[in-house]
Amino acid sequence: MKSGNRVKVNPLSRVPRQQRLVMAIRGGAGVGKSHFIRSMSESGLGRLCIFDTERKGRLLRGVGETFDALEIQHTDELPEFIDWALNGEGQEQNYGCYALDSWAAYFSAKHSEMLEAVREKTGDPLAQPSSEELAADQMILQNVLRKLCIESGKCVVIADQIPAKGKESKEDNEIGRVLPMTASGLEYFVDVMVEISLQERGGEIVRVFQVVKSNSPVFEVGFELTGNVSFKDFLDHMKGEKSEKLAFDKAKKLDVEEFIEEKQPLTLVKNEMTIEELIERAEKHGFKKADVVTGARIYHNQPNIYHLTNEQIIDLDKRMSARVEKTKSEDSNKAKKKVA
Repeated sequence: MKSGNRVKVNPLSRVPRQQRLVMAIRGGAGVGKSHFIRSMSESGLGRLCIFDTERKGRLLRGVGETFDALEIQHTDELPEFIDWALNGEGQEQNYGCYALDSWAAYFSAKHSEMLEAVREKTGDPLAQPSSEELAADQMILQNVLRKLCIESGKCVVIADQIPAKGKESKEDNEIGRVLPMTASGLEYFVDVMVEISLQERGGEIVRVFQVVKSNSPVFEVGFELTGNVSFKDFLDHMKGEKSEKLAFDKAKKLDVEEFIEEKQPLTLVKNEMTIEELIERAEKHGFKKADVVTGARIYHNQPNIYHLTNEQIIDLDKRMSARVEKTKSEDSNKAKKKVA
């Protein structure tokens, strides 16, 4: 008999042990989205990695020193860069948080490629993708969000754009059809969505960070922070409101084994014997190879003993053993009668 144990993940090892914040920030051009992302490098989470689809990271203070901004020259590079950072050689950089600047730039570029393919296929320069094609396109592109927001296990900020007022309602406008889709994709992957705007308050122009969608009880819709707000301000608010003792900087100690062995039931090892072994056993008991051939022909209708199956060889061995035991028994009885 033999037994085999298969190692599998212990589900109890996957309970949350470290707190993190996944945000989406939306706003028009020039409201400070990129500068807010840069502030992640000063939040005590470790080195920041920005996936820069707009190639504006070069304008941020501290680039290449306190954080990395990886320029995405071609849209197909983004998934490859993310894999590099999360699962490849980029792990050696020990990134503590990530950002994508911006989701709209990547989404729009990939959507434009799909639009061109549809028009080339149909031959209609004004053709629009069907709702099914749009849905399929969105599902594929959302894999980028899934990797960053879920698989990374880190704090993440995704920057997005807000279209001009009224443009999102124009279905005949390509840009207007794309931008609402970007928001609907983000809301499923982030904890909170914040809209950044410049507003006049008390006679002064101030930067307003307002929660517009939330999956967290810590950030209610309508919650605001104003002024020179950083990512650390949101972290501090979350730390002050959260009752769970989950730290942002260090994971809670794992109290159970991460992997467990799944015990497999005992299985019988299949009894195997070659024809050579059968002949050898037969000769030890005083039989000849010809006796094996005769047995194969009589009991299994097989004149060629080298074509016997393993089951047939085992059967002949059992019959031979039974014959040997019977002969021994008969010889023993004869000996007893002579003594008597």
